[in-house]
Order: sequence, then structure tokens, then C-alpha cells
Amino acid sequence: MTPTPPHNPHRSPAAAKARVLAPAAILAALLSPALAPAQVSLTTVVELAQQNSSAVKLADADVARARAQLAESRDAFIPSLSFGSGLPAFPEVGFTGNLPTIWDATVHSMVLSLPQMRYAQAARMGLKAAQLNQAEARDQVALDASQAYIELDTVQAELAAAQQQEGYAAKLVDIEQQRTEAGVDSLAQLLQAQLTAAQLKLSRLHLETRAATLSHQLAALTGLPLNSIAPDHASIPEIPTVTGDTAPRSTPALDSAELLATSRARAAKGDQERVWFPQIVFGAIYNRNTTILNNIDNYYYRPLPADNFSSGFNINLPLFDAGMRAQARESAAEALRARVEAEQARKQNDVRIAELDGTLRELDAQAEVASLKSQLSAEQLKTVLAQIEFGNGAGNQPGAAPQTTPAAEQSARIDERQKYIDSLEASLELAKARLNLLHALGLMQNWLNELHGK
Repeated sequence: MTPTPPHNPHRSPAAAKARVLAPAAILAALLSPALAPAQVSLTTVVELAQQNSSAVKLADADVARARAQLAESRDAFIPSLSFGSGLPAFPEVGFTGNLPTIWDATVHSMVLSLPQMRYAQAARMGLKAAQLNQAEARDQVALDASQAYIELDTVQAELAAAQQQEGYAAKLVDIEQQRTEAGVDSLAQLLQAQLTAAQLKLSRLHLETRAATLSHQLAALTGLPLNSIAPDHASIPEIPTVTGDTAPRSTPALDSAELLATSRARAAKGDQERVWFPQIVFGAIYNRNTTILNNIDNYYYRPLPADNFSSGFNINLPLFDAGMRAQARESAAEALRARVEAEQARKQNDVRIAELDGTLRELDAQAEVASLKSQLSAEQLKTVLAQIEFGNGAGNQPGAAPQTTPAAEQSARIDERQKYIDSLEASLELAKARLNLLHALGLMQNWLNELHGK
């Protein structure tokens, strides 16, 4: 009997299933939640997680707000037009001092303001920072969804192997029970077999709990019904081998922090310039006056004209404003804080890359050792099976090695499956570490592009 060969759950064949099958799988899961889980590709899970993520939605709202702030800062130079009316409700008596206008129109626009130009520049950089933060939120959600999906795929493979182990352990207990009753083996050997079966049952229950937790996590990420996602192993692209020596590219989060610091600096510069630089505003007013319900002409030398228009430039030159100067100092301090936070984030990311690089090297070596142990255990099982069928060739002479027993066969099968599970787990930890390092190096989008091409 040939054992199931170990496989790497993080390497997929070249021919993946077409993405057009994903909507049908999702529809089946939504309409028939009581049926068996439908296979959903990793690409679909990532896309649904990004659409359903609260973090991404919050980032979208920040982008919309930043875009509105940019428009507000630039619209100060666009003329604003307003209409009003002052028609009296009752006949006026005597001199009121107010012009009785049927309606009036006012045009107002900023003509020259260097601080306002600084604010517009700050808002433009703030918008870019919000867009980069949006990209970072999408990358983080994609990372979380990918790791949960790959882990669920691996755990299901481990669970299948664990169920095989339990079957072998049950056979081992039966064999030892018969041998103990026949007086061939001691009670201790039977108890040892029962202990092995109990331990394997505990391991299987642990894997089932882990799979259920991952299913809840994917359901929360994607918004799909619970237990409706069955991982499609073929949809998982190969995760590239990266190291900390790979030339790092700035991540969206770091770029966002840099732009935010620059935006705060531009806004602080604008607040400082408000203390010294003049501001020129253009204004125009038109009034349509009336003598209805009033006797305003009795109080003027000449009759009040019906049409009145005025325009001009208002030049405001600040001389001393303590509140404005305090605000400039406050914004300068905020800009300094943002700059320090951006530098600190970059240093922390460098440290994280170094830590991940060291961890990755260890996990790579552990995965290699686990894979070799799995292969060795598979070969040893083949030897045991051959000895069961043909004997070990030692004969029955005194001092010859004992023949291989059925109990030894079941023990070898249990050990082979355990080494296989260990190899899967080591490969999973290696894959998760590689994804984390890709994210820290700013290369996550490259893998996502490959993912969307599946």
C-alpha cells in the first residue's frame, strides 16, 4: 500500500480554475447554506473581504473627506453668489435707517492669499495620504484573508490525515487487545495503544476547533454564511521566496505617514504666513430698492434710486493678532509631531523586517527538516509493509530479529501520518511568515496582482 505523499499546501498548479466559477459558488453558498460548503477561490475571498471590511470603508470615508477638504480650500478663489430680500412685511413709519430692498445680490471671492494657497497644497497632500492609507487598509485585509484561507486549507488537509491516524490507532488497539487476551503482550502495551488513540483523538478535536475558528473568521471577513467556504487549493498561487535583503520598497502606510507630515508642515506654514501676509478679497453688491410700503423718499434730498451697484477690493493687512500667532505655534508643533511619527514608523518597520527575516530563515530550515522527516517516514512505512508481506529474511533461527507484526504496521502508519501533519504545519508557518515579510517590504501588491491573475 502506498501512503499518501506529502504535499505543500502553498504551491498551486499552473492551471487554476476560472474565476467565472466563483460567483456561482458564492450564490450556491448563499441560497443553500445547509448544503455542503462550496469551493470559493482565494481571489474571490480577498475581493469580498475588501468589500466587506470596516477598515476599508473607514478609509474610503477618509478619502471622501480629504477630497472635500481639497475642494473647499480651492473653492475659496471661486466667486460665490448669494441672493436676499428685505421687502417690509408691514408699512414703515418714520426713518428706519435701512434701505428697503426688494432683493439684493452679493458676489464674494478671494483674489490673493498666500496662506490659502498653502492650505490648498496641504489638502492636496492630505488627499494623497488618505488614498495611500486606503491602499494600506486593502492590503492588510487581503493579508488577513489570505492567511486565514491558506491556514484553513492546510488544517483541512491535516484533519484528513488525523482521521486516518485515528483509524490506524483503532486497529492498533484491537490488535493489542487480542494479543493481551492471548497472553502474547502485556497489559502495558494495550494501555500504551489506548493512550496513543486518546492522544490522536485530542489532536483531531484540536484541529476541528481550529478549522471552526477559521471558518468563523472567513465568514466575518467576507460576509458569507458560516461554513459556506471550502478552500480551493488550486487557487492559491505560489508565495515568492523573499528575504530581508530584498530591496525594500516603501509601503503605503509609510508613504501615507510621510505625506501627512508634509501636509501638516504646509498647513503650519500657511498659519505662519497669515500673521504677516496681506489678503485681498473682491466683492460686488447689487440692490434693488423699492418705495412700496414706506415713505423713504421723504427723508432724502433726492428720490432713492431703484438700482444700486458697488464693487471693490478689500485688502486686509494683519498687524498684531496674538490668537493667530498662538495658532501658528500650535500647528508647527503638530507638524513636528507628524514628522517624528513618520520617521518612527519607518524605523519600526525596518526592525520588523529584520525580525521577520530571522524568523523566516528558521522556519525555512524547520520546514526542510519536517519535509525530510515526512519523506523518511514514508520510506520506512514502505519497508514495514514489505516485511509484513515477504518477511524480514531473518528466518526462525535462535537470535534472529523478530518478524514485523501487524501492530508495528499500524504504528508505522500512525508515525507516517504524524510526520506528514508536521510537514504541513511547518509549511504553513513558513507561508504566513513570507506573506508578512512581503507586506513589510511593500511587495504585497505584487503577490495580489498574481493572485488576481489566477
